[in-house]
Amino acid sequence: MAEAIVREDPRLRDKRFVFADRAHAGRLLAEQLRDYQGTEAYVLGIPAGGVPVAAVVSERLQLPLDVLVVRKIHIPWNREAGFGAISWDGTVRFNEPLLQHLQLTPDEIEQCVEDEKAELEKRVRLFRGQKPFPDLRDKTVIVVDDGLASGFTMLVALSSVRKQQPKELVVAVPTASLHAIHLVREAADEVVCLNIRTGRLFAVADAYTNWYDLDNADVVAILQASEQYRI
Repeated sequence: MAEAIVREDPRLRDKRFVFADRAHAGRLLAEQLRDYQGTEAYVLGIPAGGVPVAAVVSERLQLPLDVLVVRKIHIPWNREAGFGAISWDGTVRFNEPLLQHLQLTPDEIEQCVEDEKAELEKRVRLFRGQKPFPDLRDKTVIVVDDGLASGFTMLVALSSVRKQQPKELVVAVPTASLHAIHLVREAADEVVCLNIRTGRLFAVADAYTNWYDLDNADVVAILQASEQYRI
């Protein structure tokens, strides 16, 4: 598969604090995606931070909204970092260079994966209830997150969606590291990222003036308030 086309806003390259908050980022992202308005595309947000962005995109484009429950596989002694990711359907991708550096045993790796599976199942029940997953065959799918640092969470989400045989797979994020862009463009058909940043150090939060963590209750409230999402 050929590498995806990448669309960015050159005025925002390497800038920080370019979005007021996730809603503002969603509005700007929707502008870049307006060609999909009125089509049969789906907007799929990655909880937690991707859901408020996706909700705004789906509302602006009048496209159905859904969620892709994906979890970082956390390093046991550093819950802020991960060595891979796992999706709701069991798809797993490891950051192999990092995994070799960490020198975790096979049992430790397996335990980390099992821990994340338990949290995944909890979140699927909470966010989706009994709602069936949408039929994405031959559809355009726009996968949204609030930003990409390593890109592994998005990569796993794309791997799972690709199994549904969509017509087109689009990554849409307000901000990302250049490294993450190179990673995900190999798995997508198009990448839309307003704020691409280079350099060794990258934090998604640095793109936002008002940055805050969201919990499960916040995600449920956003989904319940969306006209485009119904359990």
